[in-house]
Amino acid sequence: MAKRRLNKQQQWRIQKIQAERTARVSRKEKAIEELTEAGELGPEQQGLIIAHYGQQLDVEGLEGEHQGQVVRCFVRANIDGLVTGDKVIWRPGKSETGVIVARCERTNLLQRPDNFGALKPVAANIDHIILVIAPEPEPHDNLIDRYLVAAESTDIPVVILLNKTDLLTDRNQQAIDQLLERYETLGYKVVRTSAMASGSTPSPQVEDLVRNQTSVFVGQSGVGKSSIIQTLLPDELLRVGALSESTGKGTHTTTTAKLFHLAIGGDLIDSPGIREFGLWHMTPQELEYGFREIRDLIGQCKFRNCRHLGDPGCAIDTAAEEGRISYPRLKSFHRILKDMTEQQARGLKLD
Repeated sequence: MAKRRLNKQQQWRIQKIQAERTARVSRKEKAIEELTEAGELGPEQQGLIIAHYGQQLDVEGLEGEHQGQVVRCFVRANIDGLVTGDKVIWRPGKSETGVIVARCERTNLLQRPDNFGALKPVAANIDHIILVIAPEPEPHDNLIDRYLVAAESTDIPVVILLNKTDLLTDRNQQAIDQLLERYETLGYKVVRTSAMASGSTPSPQVEDLVRNQTSVFVGQSGVGKSSIIQTLLPDELLRVGALSESTGKGTHTTTTAKLFHLAIGGDLIDSPGIREFGLWHMTPQELEYGFREIRDLIGQCKFRNCRHLGDPGCAIDTAAEEGRISYPRLKSFHRILKDMTEQQARGLKLD
């Protein structure tokens, strides 16, 4: 299939980006060489990345005289993809800087696709993902399922946290209860709370979730992630986005992933707001794995090339007819699969 031809302006932009990237790497390596040649680097020690700022990272010392101190560090060119939550080996310099020389082994890595379909690392070494939903904006099972599929692909446990319970009414109470019961039946932990009702202090339900854990909050904008985080970190200057009255959608307030230590024990990684996880980078098999009740049905369809979209002998449709898969989840699976297939087809046409 012929590749799409770039016009002169697109070629110029790509060349410019590559030149700027090369220049940044050159400047970084020169700075590292100057520190090394001047004999200003101390012994190797373990540290924790608590924030990422382009070519430099904030590393918290975990041992020795630098324990608890935060040092802005360069990264050697042969180390790629470091994220907040990574444990690293670094060498301190004498001028309040340092150099990261190695990355320690990870237990897991949370990634999400960017607007071009490429996977972008978000955070590492997470104990659980806390998926926040609320009565307003109205929670939709398809959006929740997208988050769950993305989380299942990383094998990171997920907790569904219903925030703003003070906004529950006779009109939406039953629908939300049925929605949450569906996920509890699948084995997902569900917790209910209200950041507003607890005032400036964290609710007991949230404290129990995050205590002695490394947590990441995700969810649709406007559900109150930043408000919850602010109750956990009252001394941090975190901006809380107001819910847009005209659209019912929130405004993103967080711009970079940063790790905070909690006074009650544990760490919290505040990651950029994400309206929706794109899943077009996944294969249909990975999507099947992301649905817990479908996972065991992989390979059981009558035909090997079954598309799971109403094909005869589909094991997933049969499971739904027998009550082993709820029809709302089946509908959600079909919708995500169809959207993903269409996205991938459009991408292929551009090649």
